[in-house]
Amino acid sequence: MTLATTTRYDPDRVSRQGGSAVVMGGSMAGLLAARVLSDAYDEVVVVERDPIPSTPTPRRGVPQGHHVHVLLEAGRATLCDLFPGYGEDLIDAGALIINVGEDLEQYEAGGFLAPPATRMEMYCASRPLLEGVARDRLGALDAVELRGGCRFTDYVVDDGRVEGVRVRADDDTGTIPADLVVDATGRTSRTPRWLTEHGYEIPPTVEVDIDFTYSTIRIDRPREARRMLFAPQSAPRTTGGAAFPIEDGEWLVTLGGMHDSDPPSTVAAFETYADRLPIDGVRELVAEREVVSDGVDRYPFPSNRRRRYEDLDDFPEGLVVTGDAIASFNPIYGQGMSVAALEAIQLHHLLASGNTDAISQRFFAAAADVVDIAWSMAVGADSEFEATSGPTPTGAGLFNRYLNRLVRRAHTDEQLAEAYYRVVGMERPPTALLRPRTVWRTLRPEPVVEGFSVEGPTVTTDRT
Repeated sequence: MTLATTTRYDPDRVSRQGGSAVVMGGSMAGLLAARVLSDAYDEVVVVERDPIPSTPTPRRGVPQGHHVHVLLEAGRATLCDLFPGYGEDLIDAGALIINVGEDLEQYEAGGFLAPPATRMEMYCASRPLLEGVARDRLGALDAVELRGGCRFTDYVVDDGRVEGVRVRADDDTGTIPADLVVDATGRTSRTPRWLTEHGYEIPPTVEVDIDFTYSTIRIDRPREARRMLFAPQSAPRTTGGAAFPIEDGEWLVTLGGMHDSDPPSTVAAFETYADRLPIDGVRELVAEREVVSDGVDRYPFPSNRRRRYEDLDDFPEGLVVTGDAIASFNPIYGQGMSVAALEAIQLHHLLASGNTDAISQRFFAAAADVVDIAWSMAVGADSEFEATSGPTPTGAGLFNRYLNRLVRRAHTDEQLAEAYYRVVGMERPPTALLRPRTVWRTLRPEPVVEGFSVEGPTVTTDRT
């Protein structure tokens, strides 16, 4: 499920049913879930272990918050639907809006993608700012309480139904009753262990090991500079890197490595590692600009992980799991926030139906349709690396061969470049790349005149 294949958010469809809801986790998935819950419930409490920051600041509970984050089109559009004016608030807070065709240099399959056929825009900001603006907008709603420095300890259960949570704040413990509880606590979610302790089966879990680590520094950026560089890993090359402009006159520079390609842990080693990329721009920025961060932030991501809650026959009512607590993907593809946004929309649709019976299993079935798309794209790409281990999506090999040809053609074909951007942005499903016109542009013979393609020479700057 993608932005184009689901019904958009419509607050007029939801009738307030009263009662209360609790969301565990104040990261983006939790904030988005709380937003849709606030349409139906009189009170929504967001329980967050970290203190609630008053300014956009990386939180301990979001260790990946120091690194490059991409707000794909599916996430951008949904956030703007849920919080009208969200984009304007971002810009007012210092974020940039770039024109993909003019400002983004994306290198894949041996060349740079052509500018898309139509104008495509993207917000550029740090993860703390993207999250902070959403949190401020959520906290301004009368129905919502943000409770920071509050740790979840247990579910309150009666006759197979979750009816609240037990929490600890400082040395005090207490109970928050709720008609619905949402677990948005990420990869470290304690729900599987809790299920085991209370006699339930845990969800089948699928892991695809990629041994990915990324390292990030911040460098100074001239205020007028909007250049964005992106050269993701591409089999067999296991190194990748990006330089994204963000607020406060800075670029975030992230270098990543899969399997045995360990990115640098010191600023001094950044330029050397960046020299292993197939493009020169990232290394040049690191060499020319001043480093303004305190050292290097590193984040290991060992595997893509998916918990298949939709396969459970018995699950306590009144509890929903969302975001990274269901599935988390190789961060290089930037899918996390957009998946969480689309899952929040599925929760919105269930609330709009007016029927909250069996809401847990109905939500998991709907969320699975969202995860299926992101999972197939991320794991399908990661399966191209020989050292990747774990189940491969059906048909991944054949689709990858087709996609590689499409991307190579997209170096000079603006229509294919746009089609590709809209799929990786989770705006349209991968099947959109199999429309007859797109297939023809991808597979048609390439005429040659005096040794050159009529579409122009292919860029061959890959130094790997």
